[in-house]
Amino acid sequence: MAEISGATLWRWLSSDALRPWQHRSWIFPRDPKFADKAGPILDLYQRVWEGVPLGPDDYVISADEKTSIQARRRKQPTLPPAPHRPTRVENEYFREGAWVYLAAWDVHRAKVFGRCESQNGIAPVARLVGEVMGQEPYKSARRVFWIIDNCSAHRGQKAVDRFRAQWPNAILIHTPVHASWLSQVEIYFSIVQRKVLTPNDFASLAELEQRLMAFQPHYEQTARPFKWTFTRSNLYALLAKINGKRLAPAA
Repeated sequence: MAEISGATLWRWLSSDALRPWQHRSWIFPRDPKFADKAGPILDLYQRVWEGVPLGPDDYVISADEKTSIQARRRKQPTLPPAPHRPTRVENEYFREGAWVYLAAWDVHRAKVFGRCESQNGIAPVARLVGEVMGQEPYKSARRVFWIIDNCSAHRGQKAVDRFRAQWPNAILIHTPVHASWLSQVEIYFSIVQRKVLTPNDFASLAELEQRLMAFQPHYEQTARPFKWTFTRSNLYALLAKINGKRLAPAA
């Protein structure tokens, strides 16, 4: 009876055009006003609001929370890299607690503001926004647009009214549901994940906080505004393509 080695089998599968074990998940936009909500955000990234270019005293902030960042203390010390050997990290760890990392990214100035909180909520968000809005140039700005998702800590018209009551020059803009890809701060979070949190090896919450806070000014030394090329016209083309693939509703 002929036998095939595992290496040979994987080589054959890898060279085949069809690879059924690979997949990508996706979701149809649920919000019937997706374009109406996403369009203004894309305009702001292009420094336009309601068809009029932003002025020099207008600012755009993208903000969000990165929740449940654990401090994992490894059961054995991590070994640093050596010639022909990568860093070695013990698989097992002790949990030393977790932070909620709140961050605000100035879209056009490549400035980042952040803080660690023990939990998420209205008050922690207010502390982050207050930290930004309490300093120049935002304090004296004509308008500061805050692009934020629909987390319960800043959802709905109540959050919009709360923003304006506390900071009269702040305008809260909500992303559509399931549209975190519209928030530029998510790009910064992905950088933090790669540069700061991987591998997760922190002796304490204090060490984790220190690393997160120290990374912000370090990153700003070389940071540039993200090159955002997805515009309203791209959005309309994408939505038209998606709508063409929707299944007809069941009878």
